[in-house]
Amino acid sequence: MPLSVLELAPVARDATATEALRATTSLARRVEELGYRRIWVAEHHNMPSIASSAPAVLIAHLAAATATIRVGSGGVMLPNHAPLVVAEQFGTLEALHPGRIDLGIGRAPGTDQRTALALRRTMAGLSAENFPSELSDLITYFSAEDSPITAVPARGNEPAIWLLGSSGFSAQLAGLLGLPFSFAHHFSSANTVPALELYRSSFRPSRWLAEPYAKIAVNTVCADTDERARFLAGPASLAFLKLRQGRPEPLVPPEEAAAYPYTDRERAFAEERFADQAVGSPETVHRRLSDLLARTGAQELMLTTMVFDLADRTRSFELIAEKVAEGLAR
Repeated sequence: MPLSVLELAPVARDATATEALRATTSLARRVEELGYRRIWVAEHHNMPSIASSAPAVLIAHLAAATATIRVGSGGVMLPNHAPLVVAEQFGTLEALHPGRIDLGIGRAPGTDQRTALALRRTMAGLSAENFPSELSDLITYFSAEDSPITAVPARGNEPAIWLLGSSGFSAQLAGLLGLPFSFAHHFSSANTVPALELYRSSFRPSRWLAEPYAKIAVNTVCADTDERARFLAGPASLAFLKLRQGRPEPLVPPEEAAAYPYTDRERAFAEERFADQAVGSPETVHRRLSDLLARTGAQELMLTTMVFDLADRTRSFELIAEKVAEGLAR
């Protein structure tokens, strides 16, 4: 079972973006050593706990800092960018690192409305009419011979293109286009199975794929014991709660997260974040990931681990590589 990493360059309280990005670089090198297939970075804006706001720039750095692991976007949020710019950026990346670049595309802005408007031109995701059109424009820049506009670094340098989604729209579109599909189980777990069923039922063979290929992103924290893993997951739960309350903050230490005075309603909301995810000892993580594979039929798992300390984050991926990966069935 291929395992990959979704990295958000988490920013801990009293740390800087510089430190967060250095940690992401260190993690990329380590997960490459451990045999993970790919590392993707997510595009988020105006979030104090996340430093991966410029995926193309960070991908260039991570690809240069590694040698074999695939590096990509999870994803580039198309409402925020002109398709020509994305094509030029990722054509350049593919030209510099041939065969190692993934371009994951999302339909939502990935941020609040005011920030979305500052980024480009819209306060909402691209419409059902505009997203397929802009996606088509983007893909065309990599291959068209008769276009009046030439994206010079993109021509002949097409990365692996994926669609990302958390509902049925992108699932169906990915199927109709014959593209690989990555589903955001880590924040939309109730929609995972229906979306993947829609993807597979809509699938048409294409120049990219002869049959469907689905990957799911999963919140994962692995430690020596279940108790330790839940403790380490506390800062991410609290950060998610603060975000939904409109008060986003950097990650706090796990001791502070454990002492936070949750109301019953807040605790239920925060714990729901990890309700159908994989947090625990290697045995627990293996059981939860195996159950997800059985229910979803995914061909690949992408693990995202938001914890306060880089050593704990790295150790989680080490434990999974050493004690979980081999026993996961396709």
